[in-house]
Formats: sequence, structure tokens, C-alpha cells
Amino acid sequence: MAKILWTLMDDRRGSVSQALGVIGALDESKFSVVEKNIVYNRWAALPNFIRGASLLGITEESKAEISAPYPDYVLSISRRTAPIARYIKKQSPQTKLIQLMHPGNSGLNDFSLVVVPEHDKNKKYTANIHYIVGCPHRVTKEYLDKARTEWQNEFASLPRPLTAVIVGGAIKKRPFPPQDALKFAEAICRLKKQIGGSILITTSRRTGEEAQNIIMNELQGIPQYAYLWGDTRKNPYSGFLACADNIVVTGDSVSMCCEATGTGKPLYLFIGSNNWMTPKHFRFVQSMLDKKCAVLLDDDTAATFQPQSKLNSASEIAELIEKL
Repeated sequence: MAKILWTLMDDRRGSVSQALGVIGALDESKFSVVEKNIVYNRWAALPNFIRGASLLGITEESKAEISAPYPDYVLSISRRTAPIARYIKKQSPQTKLIQLMHPGNSGLNDFSLVVVPEHDKNKKYTANIHYIVGCPHRVTKEYLDKARTEWQNEFASLPRPLTAVIVGGAIKKRPFPPQDALKFAEAICRLKKQIGGSILITTSRRTGEEAQNIIMNELQGIPQYAYLWGDTRKNPYSGFLACADNIVVTGDSVSMCCEATGTGKPLYLFIGSNNWMTPKHFRFVQSMLDKKCAVLLDDDTAATFQPQSKLNSASEIAELIEKL
């Protein structure tokens, strides 16, 4: 009989993508997955040591979703969902908790498995922690084949090669600085002068209006398909990954960088200044360079780079869950 696994899905696209990657790698004959949609209120910003093992920080509608009968497993996908998972454990001690990303020191031992990227090794370690490079994701051959079928006609009139440009932005209290946005756009222009073709560009809510305007102004004149933050059309992100010949990603987003490696296409990473990127982001980017799955956007060899590996720990995590 299949075990019941709840996955706590919030509004963080990167975290949700990681969870979907793990879920997709689980043996469907062994697990029945139920998604619980979590909506936060203003108390969610409180530190986890204050929220504890409770439902403090989520709306009444979300609280109604977290009730008996409780599952065999809970997959918690971010720091903010960790207190909810711990609340379930408090009500149902036999439930096993799996946490993606370090939840903080409070209640760390409540989890059966905590999956932490290697660039966060400076955080507290316990025996239930398993380190991975990067993060899990859902970009598989099947994912790309489906997206290519859906989107290839949309981009058919653009000159090739198609370069997907995936733009992140602010990191916690560090906005995307205008000077970094300009440096990023100028590097893309240099790359396109070498390889030609078009760009498929998308920005996020973290990019910010000023940085977005700087980037788009610099990229005028390059044939393009743009899907900018606030666009109400269907999100073409999967189509960008599937149809592009090469991909540019800002190094602030671990999930977007790892998803891009799943395509097996040349991947160019942009690292900004110390005013934006944090030490852990620099460590992450370096790990990708060491594995030769990406190259820096402003590297002299970028135009001829070919990746030698991919990053996706979804299957590795699924195997660990099955062994619990």
C-alpha cells in the first residue's frame, strides 16, 4: 500500500520547483503525494525559534488544510514551512519529516532527513543532514520534450541561435544594483555579437523595475521574445529552457541555475559585485564551474563552451526518502 506524503507548497517558485523535482523522482507505486497549498500572513516573517512547532504565520484557510488524518511523510520545502512540518510531527509523532534547505537550528532534530546544499555547510550540522551540490529540480527529458512541443512554434520566426536569458534579482535585503544590471546586459551584448541570433528573456519579481529597465534598454536591437515580470500571458519559462540553444542565468538563483543544467546546453552564469551576491552564492557558482556544467558569462571561452555534466539531485533525494 502506498505511503501518504504531504508536500507543503508555498509561494516561492524556486522552492516549489525543487519539491516538484523530488516528487517526480519518487516511485509512484510507493508514495501517494498530496499537495498542501500554504499561504502566509504577516507573522510568517517571525524567526522559526518563535514560531516553533506551530501553525503561526499561515492563514486560516491554510490551517484548515493541516488536520487529521496526518500522513506518513511530510516534505517541507523552505524555512517558512518548517514550523508547519514540526506542528504535524507534534500531532503525529510517527510521521517522518523531510526538509529541503536548512530550516534553522530550532527543532532541527525533529526532521528525519534534512537536505542541504554544500554551499550552506557553514550552518549547524546534525546527523540527519545530507549535503548535495545545487538543488533538485524537475527539468528532465520528458519535461523538455513536452515544453518543446508546446512552445517551438512561438519562437520559430526568431533567428537562431536562441539564447535564453533568465534574470533573477534581489537577495534578501540586497537589491539588484544598477551597475551590476548594466554589466550583465553589456556581457550579453558581447556574447550575441560573437554568436548572433536572438534572445528569449524573462525577469522575476526580484529583478526590480530599475534593473529591468537598464537591461532591456541595453538589449534593444537584438531580436527577442520578452516575458517580463507582471506579464499576464502564459509563462514561457519551460519553453525557453526547451527551445534555447544556450542559456544565460544570473548566479543569485540556485534553482534557476540548476534547472538550466538539466537541459545539457551551454550555460553562462553572471556573478555580480559583493554589494549584491553573498559569499554562499559565490561558493555555489564556483561549484558549478568546478563541475564544468557552466562557464562565466564574461569568460573569454564562453562562446565555445560545452558542458561536461548536469546537476540534479532529485533521484538521490528520492532514494533517501524511500530508505527512511
